[in-house]
Amino acid sequence: MLRSNSVTIKDIAKKLGISTSTVSRALTNHSDVNPKTKEAVLELAQQLDYQPNSIALSLRKKQTHVIGVIIPETVNRFFSKAIGGIQDEASKAGYNIMVCQSNESQHIEFNNIQTLLNSFVDGIIISVSKETSSEKPFQRIMDKGVPLVFFDRVVDTLETPKVMSDNYEAAFKATSHLVEMGCSRIARISGPLNLYNSRWRLKGYQDALLHHNLEVNEELVIYSSYAASNVREYTNHLLDLPEPPDGIFAINDQGALEMMHTIKQKGLRIPEDICVIGFNNDYFSAFTEPSLSSVEIPAYELGRIAAELLLKEVQLDNPVYEKRIVPSKLVLRDSTRRIKG
Repeated sequence: MLRSNSVTIKDIAKKLGISTSTVSRALTNHSDVNPKTKEAVLELAQQLDYQPNSIALSLRKKQTHVIGVIIPETVNRFFSKAIGGIQDEASKAGYNIMVCQSNESQHIEFNNIQTLLNSFVDGIIISVSKETSSEKPFQRIMDKGVPLVFFDRVVDTLETPKVMSDNYEAAFKATSHLVEMGCSRIARISGPLNLYNSRWRLKGYQDALLHHNLEVNEELVIYSSYAASNVREYTNHLLDLPEPPDGIFAINDQGALEMMHTIKQKGLRIPEDICVIGFNNDYFSAFTEPSLSSVEIPAYELGRIAAELLLKEVQLDNPVYEKRIVPSKLVLRDSTRRIKG
């Protein structure tokens, strides 16, 4: 199947059994073309989504050797490391990357997609925004025959290559560790549930509690944003409960750091009174006071594998739709290291 943005006048002429010059004149509404022929040309051009851009068509025919990348934000160290993995793998194959930022906006994400398609990139790698609720923009990429790979934050309903960490296992292990440290009322700061990651991390947290015969208490679950501005507010809410938590599984390390600051202001000790564990294992986590336990997600490897799968998609006529799971690990530090007994 031809990619719609690689369709040429020659393709249309071949399908209709007419000359390229006739197709060209029909597309420019020349008067010496038979009306029925003109109608057939215009109908087929519309059907194939023909784009009369000679420069772009030339680029597409030769390949641009550029991969488009869309991430939620560039300031997040996780995505910066992922871009490093994408860049290194792409460079080895002679490709460059064009990076766009959705800024966690579904609308900007859609514009990013259009920009990359208009730039005739050879394929697109994307980690979706927190607002993303529709698969249609991504289906459009696939319908145009442009290779697409999701990484970290994925749309699980589409049959396209995906690279992700085992969010369920990571959350299960983190929650179980808190239980093993003596915590019995464990709060979870969950991300938006429209995101695949958030749903499975919440499920892992819930199942770990049940596995250890602890109640899943909805008052201890806070639904927030990955770029939350109300960390202090919901931390105070949890600590002011009649029965406050004695363990917290934060949404990420940045959120955990702010929560720890608020906990200390309340006069509570970490980990003696309350344990805190983060997510992502950011570089600063080892230097907080106390140092922060966290779940390490191998961002560089996620990006590298995403680029590897995309290049396979670009280079194969019959691509194999793969789903890769990259294991995470617990990095244990002082914020959860209680002395038993």
